[in-house]
Amino acid sequence: MNELKFPAGGSPRNILKDDTMLNPLGPIAIISAQIEDHLAERINRQLRLRREAYAEMVPDIAKFTGYLRDDYRIDVDLSRFKSGEGKAVVLDTVRGHDLYIITDVLYHGKTYERYSRPVTMGPDEHYKDLTRLIVASKDSALRINVIMPYLYQGRRFRREKRESLDCGEMLRHLFGLGIDNFITFDAPDSRVANAVPYDNFESFPTSFQFIRTLLQDCADLQVDPRKMMVVAPNEVNINRSIFYASTMQLQLGIFHTKRSYDYIDGQRYERSSLAYLGDSVEGKDILVIGDLLDNGDGLIECAAYLKAQGAKRVYCFTSFVQFTDGTSRMHQAWESGIIERIFSSDLSYLPPSVVSAPWYTPVPMADDMAQLINALNHDASLSQLMAPAEKIKSVVRKHKEMQEKTEASFDKRQLSFYDI
Repeated sequence: MNELKFPAGGSPRNILKDDTMLNPLGPIAIISAQIEDHLAERINRQLRLRREAYAEMVPDIAKFTGYLRDDYRIDVDLSRFKSGEGKAVVLDTVRGHDLYIITDVLYHGKTYERYSRPVTMGPDEHYKDLTRLIVASKDSALRINVIMPYLYQGRRFRREKRESLDCGEMLRHLFGLGIDNFITFDAPDSRVANAVPYDNFESFPTSFQFIRTLLQDCADLQVDPRKMMVVAPNEVNINRSIFYASTMQLQLGIFHTKRSYDYIDGQRYERSSLAYLGDSVEGKDILVIGDLLDNGDGLIECAAYLKAQGAKRVYCFTSFVQFTDGTSRMHQAWESGIIERIFSSDLSYLPPSVVSAPWYTPVPMADDMAQLINALNHDASLSQLMAPAEKIKSVVRKHKEMQEKTEASFDKRQLSFYDI
C-alpha cells in the first residue's frame, strides 16, 4: 500500500506522531443509531476536523473518494414491531465502505412501544440489533468494525458455577458473522480476548483522559505522595489502580473482601465485609478507581471509611456509570462531604439527573473516538492510544510546573505587599 508523506515537522498536532501514513482503506461509514445523538455529532465533527487538518498538510489525500465529507454517518432503521420483534434496515449504501458500528449496550434511555406501552431497551436488545446491522451490511461493506464502549457482559469473564459466559460467546458470534475488528474501552478483564485468540480484539484505556480532566477541573490538587493516594475499591480493580498509582507516582491502598463462616444446624453461612490495606489516608486527597458504577453503594461505603480515617477529599474514576437505583444516595453522600466528585467517560448514556448533578464530571472521549476511527481507517499503529503512560506523566509534570509558577507568583505578590 502506498504511503503519504508529511512535510518536514511531522503531521498535525495530536493526530499521528509518524511522518508517514498509509492510504485509507476506503471511505468511512459510521452507524451511530445505538448511541446518543449529541455524542455521535461530536464524533463526526472531530473526525471531519481531523481529516481537514490532514488535507491541509497533504492536499493529495483529499483525492480519495469520500475522504472529506460533512457527515460520515449513514441512516439505518432499527424500529420495532409492537410485538417487540426488531429489524435492521441500512438506508444508505455501504458498498466498498470501511464501516464502523458504534453500540452502547447501556443506552437505557432508548425506548420502543410494545403492547401500547413504552419499553426501555436493555443490553440484550441492543446486542441483537448490532447483529442485525452486521448481517444487513456484511455482503457489501469492505470491512466491518464494531466499537462497543462498554463490553457486553464483560464482568462475567470466568466461570464460577454452571453458568453461561456470555461475553466470550458474543465475541465468537460476532467474528463468526464476519466482523474484522472489535474495539472496547476499559474491559473489566482483557483476558476475555482469549475467547477469540486469532481475531482482532482491542481494549483501549481511558486513564489519560481521566487524569487530564481531573487536573483541568481540580487545579488545586497536588500530585504528591504526601498529599494524594490511589485506592482500589475491590480486588477486581487492583491492576487498574496499580497503573494509576505507578504512572502518577502515588502510593496505593486496597479494599479487599474479608469473609468469615458460621455453621448453624449443619448449614454454612457466609459473612463478608470490606477491609482496608495501605498507608494512612489522613489529610490526603484520594482517587478511587472503579470500572462500572451500578448504584454507588460500594463506592459510598469505601469513601465513608476513608473519610472516617481522615481523608481530605475522595474522588472517583469509573469508566461507566448507571445508577440503576437512582442518584439520591449519591447526592446525599455528596452533601455529607463523603464524595467530592465522580468522573466517568461520556461513552455511554446518562440520564439528565446525573449529567446535571453537582458531583458529576464527564470525561470527553469524542476526539479520542474520532482519532481511533481515523487511525483504523489508515491501518496506522494504535500503540500510542494503547499505552498512555508517557502522556500521563507529561500532563502530571505540566500540572506540577503550573502549580509551582502559581505559587512563585503568589509569593512574589506577598513579598511586594509587605515591602509596601
